[in-house]
Amino acid sequence: MNKTQVIYIVFGALIMLSLFIDFGLFSKKNTLISPQKALLQILFWVATAFGFFIFMWIEEGDHYALAFLSAYLMEWSLSVDNIFVFIIIFSAFNINEKYYGRVLLIGILTAILLRIIFITLGIALVREFEWLFYVFGLFLIYSGYKIFSATEDEEFKPKESRIYKLIKKVLPLVNHDGNGKYHIKENGKIYFTNLFLVILLLGAVDLVFAIDSIPAVFGISRDKQVIYTSNIFAVLGLRSLFFLLRHAVSKFDYLQQGIAIVLIFIGVKMVFERWLLEFINKELQVVLSFIVIILCLSGSIIYSIKYQKKGVPKDIKI
Repeated sequence: MNKTQVIYIVFGALIMLSLFIDFGLFSKKNTLISPQKALLQILFWVATAFGFFIFMWIEEGDHYALAFLSAYLMEWSLSVDNIFVFIIIFSAFNINEKYYGRVLLIGILTAILLRIIFITLGIALVREFEWLFYVFGLFLIYSGYKIFSATEDEEFKPKESRIYKLIKKVLPLVNHDGNGKYHIKENGKIYFTNLFLVILLLGAVDLVFAIDSIPAVFGISRDKQVIYTSNIFAVLGLRSLFFLLRHAVSKFDYLQQGIAIVLIFIGVKMVFERWLLEFINKELQVVLSFIVIILCLSGSIIYSIKYQKKGVPKDIKI
């Protein structure tokens, strides 16, 4: 058994055990998770990810371990944007609070499956068409610019989105949560409730965010185990992050700008990788990426706390 196989076995076992502990022991069906409990769950997931980081350091050395940690931090920062959109979706469709945990769990597990497919496809395409790597880099630069310059007027509106309109055309829907059911039967016909609709929207939204986040991870490392593991660890922490931040998203007003700078940096690094390698080897590039991610994210959070905008964006009561 080689090192790669050992790493995947340990990763799989760690994820299964963590899912059992978090979703099986920490959470009860149809109960709202308090911010205090959510914080404990986040600390649990972060500790699990850092435990895997230490394991990677021992098995593969500092280069792969730092690449994993950089990619994980990148994914976590992008997750805050996910959370804000998740909050808007729950608010738009009037989901009862006691169903949040169950809906998020199914939505996140669906998102993991979709990301695995998306990552596998991306790796195959980059291997076959090397020039796509530079296209990803240009896309990240453009995406970073759009995020940096985004205004409040560009807020996501679920009921005006294309995916919602498509689902509405394809599926028969009712405008309520069905008292916790995903579908109901009325007049001999099956209708899907808002719970089922929200699960579909959460999966679709995460896939849209993956269009940014997965190329960004490619910019940090092209190693499959780094890309898969960092994405899955970050996505698994989304549910706890939602319950912690759902009334406090506006406390991170400038985090978007920090994320945008990181995306632009990684995009530029991807576009000019061939020339950068003449001056900075891959190991040092990983260290540089890690430093830039830490500085931009911590700097934007500190700046947000010190210079909080007045009511932009407003906290959403759900």
